Amino acid sequence: MSLKVEQALHMVGGTGETSYATNSRIQEKAIHQTKSMLATAVEETYKVLHPDQMVVVDLGCSSGPNTLLVLSHVLSVAAKLPTTMELQFFLNDLPGNDFNSLFLSLEGFKKRLEREIKGNLLVPYYVAGVAGSFYGRLFPRASVHLFHSSFCLMWLSQVPEGLKTENGGPLNKGNIYWTETSLVEVEKAYREQFQKDFSIFLRSRHTELNVGGRMVLVFLGRRNRTPGNGDLIHIYGLLREALNSMVLEGIIPEEKVDTFNLPSYGASFEDVESVIRNEGLFDLDRAEILESSWDPFDDSKDDLYTISNHTGSGKNVANYIRAVVEPLIVHQFGAVILDDLFERYADRVSKHLLKEKANYTILVFALKKKV
Repeated sequence: MSLKVEQALHMVGGTGETSYATNSRIQEKAIHQTKSMLATAVEETYKVLHPDQMVVVDLGCSSGPNTLLVLSHVLSVAAKLPTTMELQFFLNDLPGNDFNSLFLSLEGFKKRLEREIKGNLLVPYYVAGVAGSFYGRLFPRASVHLFHSSFCLMWLSQVPEGLKTENGGPLNKGNIYWTETSLVEVEKAYREQFQKDFSIFLRSRHTELNVGGRMVLVFLGRRNRTPGNGDLIHIYGLLREALNSMVLEGIIPEEKVDTFNLPSYGASFEDVESVIRNEGLFDLDRAEILESSWDPFDDSKDDLYTISNHTGSGKNVANYIRAVVEPLIVHQFGAVILDDLFERYADRVSKHLLKEKANYTILVFALKKKV
């Protein structure tokens, strides 16, 4: 059963224990960390264009409180501007996204905003959904003033081509992502798919942005070409180990793992900067590299976990990864293995964290459309 990413990829919907809404604190922390960069983009866009109506798009919005947090940040900045401007928000994600839960939460969001932004300072705003892949056009030419995207651009438009041998067998046998011991062709296939997708993304947004329009892009990646101890190569490697343990016990067929490759790539800072430079469509206003613990609830600055908390951290990490990849796992292996798989995964993450603390690398880019 071939994987059609646009159909299978979405975060777990609803508000239950395994939902993305419940397990998205890593993204929430990143949105707070990049709040000032988003505020600058709103202010500079207004200063240059003075639009009567500012169109703001959140690409890959998912569902849950983080989407509304982005809207809240933008509206708080707009309330301080000397303007009668109105705001039009478009929330974009793939068709499988839980848009229903998202839009059901808007009434409560509006009431909270009215309490937080006093009097008539809250500018008029309107919210609409747009389903579709951002690896292509979504909006009319020169119709958008600001794009925001958080924790999305590490997802690819498809599983990379070139992951089969000349005979049609699996080139990445026993793995679900590239590893440091993979054949060079595997990492090359992933890197080239990212470069192709990100180039399409930049061209599409350049066409859709008004002159002077801006983008704030936040996504998981790597600081350097050589992966760090907390990069995706390791967090997915532990999931691979959990799946392979189920193969050894006869719970899932080996060929199911051999033919399963995640449509994701943690690009290096250099990878991203190179594509931006080669496309030549945007000025790079600002770039940052942030770090965030694998454990969404670990806000410490310490480098090590204690014996008492590594088990809980393993469970927290497993809950987050499950909320992100569950639909892809179900598509390939079925739903019956989920609880067993992520218990095994949590155990492996706990043991990994007992040896060393692991942090995600978060890449942040503020771009301005060239004239």
